[in-house]
Amino acid sequence: MLYLIIIVLGLFGEAFVRNRIIISGDATATAANVRSMESLWRFGIASELFLLICAVGLTVIFYVLLRPVSRDLALLAAFFNLVSLAVEAATTLDLVAALFPLGNAGYLKAFAPEQLYAIASLSIKSHSYGFGVALIFFGCDCLLLGYLIFRSGYLPKSLGVLMQIAGLSYLTNSFALLLAPNFANRLFPAILVPAFVGEASLCLWLIVKGVNVERWEEKAGAWRASGA
Repeated sequence: MLYLIIIVLGLFGEAFVRNRIIISGDATATAANVRSMESLWRFGIASELFLLICAVGLTVIFYVLLRPVSRDLALLAAFFNLVSLAVEAATTLDLVAALFPLGNAGYLKAFAPEQLYAIASLSIKSHSYGFGVALIFFGCDCLLLGYLIFRSGYLPKSLGVLMQIAGLSYLTNSFALLLAPNFANRLFPAILVPAFVGEASLCLWLIVKGVNVERWEEKAGAWRASGA
C-alpha cells in the first residue's frame, strides 16, 4: 500500500497542484495563481513531504524483499533511492521559497511586483531541475531493482524488465533536461509513460498477487545458510 500511496501523491502533486497553478512562461499569471490558491500550494508541499516519508519505508521493504538475491546490489539500490529522496526533500524547499516573494512583508516593497514574480518563478524553476536530478538517482535505483526482480524467482521476470525500462526512461528524461532542455520538452511526458507503466505494474502486482512466499523463504534460507 505504501507504493500506491506514493504513486497517488506523486500524481496529485504534479497533475492537480503544480500543473494547475504553474503557467509556463508567464511569471505574473503563476504568481497570481499561487496567491489565490496558496492553501492548495501548501497542501501540495505537505503531500510531497509525506510521500518522501512513505518512500523511506518502502526502501527498507524492497531491501528486505530483494536482499536474498544479492545483498550488495539491494543495499546499493537502497542507497541510490535514499540519495534521491534527500535531493527531492531539499528541492521541495524551493516550492516553499516561492511563497516568500509573494507575501506581505514590509521588506518586499523594495522590489517591483514584476521582480517579485520573477524571483518566485525562479524558485519554481529550480524545483523542476532539482526534481530532475533526484530522478537520476531514482532511475539507477529502478535499474537495480529491475535486475534483482528479474533474478529473484519469486516475482515475474516481466516486472523486472518493466522496472529497468522505467529506470532508463527516468535517466533519459533527466539528462535531457540538463543537457538539452528544448529536446526534453519534446520528450516529456511521453518518455515517462513507460516509467509509469513499470512502477504501476509492480505496485499492482504486489497488492493483488504479492510475492511467492514459498520461493522467497527458500531463497532467503539459502542466503542465510551461505552467511552472505
